[in-house]
This record gives sequence, C-alpha cells and structure tokens, in this order.
Amino acid sequence: MEKGNIKIVTSDFTLRSWEDGDAEKLAVIANNKKIADNLRDGFPNPYSIEDARRFIHLCRQNEDTSRAFAIVIDGTVAGSIGAYFKENVHRKNAELGYYLAEEYWGKGLMPKVVRCMTQYLFENFNIIRVYAQPFGKNTASRKVLEKSGFRLEAVLKSNIIKNNIVQDGCIYAILKDEFKNAIENDLTCEPENMQMS
Repeated sequence: MEKGNIKIVTSDFTLRSWEDGDAEKLAVIANNKKIADNLRDGFPNPYSIEDARRFIHLCRQNEDTSRAFAIVIDGTVAGSIGAYFKENVHRKNAELGYYLAEEYWGKGLMPKVVRCMTQYLFENFNIIRVYAQPFGKNTASRKVLEKSGFRLEAVLKSNIIKNNIVQDGCIYAILKDEFKNAIENDLTCEPENMQMS
C-alpha cells in the first residue's frame, strides 16, 4: 500500500490527505446532529475542535489499515470519505464511510466522490470488493451508493441501535469486476491529475 500525501483532482472536487489546518473547518462541518445520527457511535456529537484534531492525527497513524480523505469543493473542506481495510478472511474487502457538509446535500456530488474513491481503491490496493453499511432509514446515502453502481446485498433486520432506536441496516457492495464493467457505463471518476508525495 502506498503512503503519504495523496491528492486526486477532478473538475468538481478534490480528494486529498487531511492536514492539521483542516481541523477548524472539520469541527464546524461535523458538529451536525443530522450527520451524527446516520453514523456509528464512535462519531462524536457534539463534535469539537479536539475531536477534529484527534481524527486527523488518527488518519496519519492508521495508514496501514485505512485511507481517509478530505473532500474539498471550491477550495473549502466540505466532508470526509474513508476506506477501512479488513483483515483475516475478509482481507480483500474495504469498507467505505463518508459524509458531506449539509450545505452541499442534494447537489449530486457524493455519487461522483464515491465513484472516485472506489476507483482509487481498486487501482491501488489488492482488494476485490468495496462495501458500505448505511442505516436502512438513510435513504440519501442509499441513493448515493445506488447511483455509484453499488448493489444492495442485504437488509439486516433490527441490527442497529442508534439514539436508543432499533433500526435496520443495509449492506451495499461493488466487486472489482463489476466496477470494470461500469467503465463502459461512464460510472468512473476521471481525475484531472493524481499526486502522491
């Protein structure tokens, strides 16, 4: 696995490694209950500047097991997308997680971001499957995955408890072969450039 600073530039957004200077903006974006309500309990709410600094530090520490990028739109940090590499018998899998600042919701950006991240993962790591586990009621995230070429593999009944409410979970996935076929359907990301340092 390659390490270091990554920057993937497209016409709509940039994915890049998190930087110390991003903490303040990250704390503003992530301090949103609507975002936290659709993420696992490890995501703090409220979300402080210290939480942001801790997250950025962990991104650097965990490069062997994950990749997390800032989503930058028009020069401003607008969200986060990360992949978490699995181990043991699941070592050919990566789990995707993401969120976007509320001001960018509904603009059609996240499917492009997810496709770009998925392409980056398949092209740079020895994996054959990328998956995500949105909450069943998170229809926006489910639509993002569907528009990105992911298919619904399962609905897991009553397997999540968030804010003391039991709800369904979903598993969406795309295989490397399926993603290659998606190239013909124009579902891939075409970065203007990719930089690693």
